[in-house]
Amino acid sequence: MGPAASSPWSRLLQGNARWVEGRSTADADRGAARRAAISHAQNPFALVLGCSDSRVPAEILFDQGLGDLFVVRTAGHALDSAVIGSVEFAVDVLRVSLIVVLGHEECGAVTAASRIVDEGQVPPGYIRDIAERITPNVLRARHAGAVNAADVSALHAAYTIEQLRQRSPLVDVAVWRGTIAAVPALYSLNSGIVTEVRPRTAYVAVPDEVYATHL
Repeated sequence: MGPAASSPWSRLLQGNARWVEGRSTADADRGAARRAAISHAQNPFALVLGCSDSRVPAEILFDQGLGDLFVVRTAGHALDSAVIGSVEFAVDVLRVSLIVVLGHEECGAVTAASRIVDEGQVPPGYIRDIAERITPNVLRARHAGAVNAADVSALHAAYTIEQLRQRSPLVDVAVWRGTIAAVPALYSLNSGIVTEVRPRTAYVAVPDEVYATHL
């Protein structure tokens, strides 16, 4: 069953459909009047935690205007304390009603993490830090049966929501109480379509020795 027509997730999917079909309506909410209207306060309805990839701008692909989305972007939507703090701010202070973790096809950060797992190739500098934050999710995806890069990215989005809930009691309680929804999603670079990730496999525990082998 799909999302309720009035739900925040449905609103984003409808916006994505408009953008894909070339019938965007967001321009009216990106001009001077909208800028002036929200200059003293913001009231976004959703938070999107996505990748820094230049081809995946959440406001555009969801066809939203100024002030509609609170967006946090890191390479591979990798989590650190600043990211989690930003998510908590959106949940606790801005009172968003939806968290979307938006992965995408051909993600360079996921590819770098996969190379650590599959080939033992460790990237240089702080790129390594990003890749190693993603590596546990790649390992889980592999053990869940994911083979191609798109499937790994999809599961990485789902596992990122789990990690947010595990690392932030504030987020976990909000989701548990139903005051906020959390949706993992995957963006297609070719079609422009965003789809909800529905993992077919429940939580897969990866043995500690497997982590030790790769990390």
